[in-house]
Amino acid sequence: MGVLTDVLLGLAVLVVLASSLGILLMPDVYQKIHFATPASLVAPVLVGVAVMIDSGLSVRSAQTWLALLFVIIASPVLSHATIRAARIRATGDWRGPEAGPDEKPGPS
Repeated sequence: MGVLTDVLLGLAVLVVLASSLGILLMPDVYQKIHFATPASLVAPVLVGVAVMIDSGLSVRSAQTWLALLFVIIASPVLSHATIRAARIRATGDWRGPEAGPDEKPGPS
């Protein structure tokens, strides 16, 4: 089981390195955020599986999967908030430059 755990942790490191390289090379925030996703979702799942294999069903693995559940839920929300903030910074409004000053956000 030690070899499988090491392989999973190595894969997690490779995913983070590849994501970091993508973030470094992409020109704008909208493209960079796509490369942040594997580092924030795939790598933690690989680490969680490695902990599960190493520990079995224990309190340690349960705590790991609870933290992983939080990361899986929060990551898309944080990505959306980051892109929305970048859009507001670039255009002054999250709806874009075509939105008029009299238009108010809200239900249609």
